[in-house]
Formats: sequence, structure tokens, C-alpha cells
Amino acid sequence: MTTATEQLASQLQERFTDALSTVRIERRQVTVELPAARLLEVCRALRDEAAFHFEQLMDVCGVDYLHYGQADWETEETTSTGFSRGVSIGVYQESTDKPQRFAVVYHLLSLKHNRRLRLRCYTEGNPPRIDSVVDVWNSANWFEREAFDLFGILFDGHPDLRRILTDYGFVGHPFRKDFPLHGNVEVRYDPDKGRVIYQPVTIENRVLVPKVIRHDNRYMIGEPQVEDPRVNA
Repeated sequence: MTTATEQLASQLQERFTDALSTVRIERRQVTVELPAARLLEVCRALRDEAAFHFEQLMDVCGVDYLHYGQADWETEETTSTGFSRGVSIGVYQESTDKPQRFAVVYHLLSLKHNRRLRLRCYTEGNPPRIDSVVDVWNSANWFEREAFDLFGILFDGHPDLRRILTDYGFVGHPFRKDFPLHGNVEVRYDPDKGRVIYQPVTIENRVLVPKVIRHDNRYMIGEPQVEDPRVNA
């Protein structure tokens, strides 16, 4: 028996044969991937065509795949260098050598058909840019401003692409994987000047070391127990 989710996936594959890169079902929801050049065309069809009728855009979010798949915490012993980007002291520099680093994810809802759809589209160029979908779904306005603010993704055609969460004069984009954990500047009130001022960061970076579980024969089943001389000392 074909479920509603499988039916939607089949409809999408049939309607957008040459426009979608992948169509798959994840967590009982259809996820499609498409190139940036076909984004507006596909989005308008998904909104207007009766078979889909995704009249509501629930969310737009950016994704940074810079360190995707890298597990820095897989270890059986500790080190003296730490395991956090927080130990790296230096000036903020963007990493631009990874292809298809940034993506934008769109979550759509069809009230008419009571179903959801997830779109993923990788950005192009440096800085990363993609077409705005504000003209398709007006609710994308602030969502795209948030993705611009936190990831530095430019949305071509957006009517008012300004920062929305960070402060005036903020440097960089804090959700990027290469953004320093301690930031770039800090603010404080200067009693001599009578105003809030910006200054270089003065906090110390924390050195994070994972908890290492060492082998202890006292807790090994089937091995002789050796009394710890420190006990009852």
C-alpha cells in the first residue's frame, strides 16, 4: 500500500524530472534537492499547482557543511592540546576552499493536502548567494535576513537584506563553522567616555578536553582484582 508520503515523492519525481537532483524520504517526510538555478521555477510550481499547493513557507535556514563528517572527539586517550576550536587564537579568516559548503533549507506546508516538504539547495559563488523566494512566499523575508546575518548567505532580489539578530557593526557571521568561539570584539560601558564602546576580546579561551574512560581492572569481568593501595590509606 502506497502511503501519502510515497505518493508525494512519486508526484515530485514525475513532475520535476529534470529539475530535482534527488528525491528521498527521511523521517517520514519527503526531502528534495535541487540546483540553485531552478529554485524559483520549482517553488512557484509547488505553490500554484493544485497537485502540490504548498501555500505556506514555514521556515528557511542556512547550513554550513565545512566540518561535516569530521569527528574531533573520537579518541581513547587525552592530549595536551585540547579538542576545541576555542584553543585557536588568531584573526577571523573565512574558509572558502570547500565546494558546496553552504546550503539553504526550505520547509513547506500544504494546508489543503495536509503534508509537508523539505527543499535543500546549495548556494553558488563566493560570497555564497541564491535567489530570494520573498516574491513566492512573503514569510521568507525575515527568515532570509536571519540566514544572511548568521551565515553570510546573500539572497538576490530580497527587498531589505539587513542583519536582524546581531548588533550594529558586528563583524563576521557567527553560525559559520570557522567563526571563532570567543568572537571578534566585546562591548562594555566606559565611564570616562560615558558610552558603550567596542574593544578587542579580553576573555581567555577555554581548553576543552573530552572525558576519557581509562581501563581499570577493578571493573573488568573475569579478570583478577588488584586492590588499590590508596584505599583505606
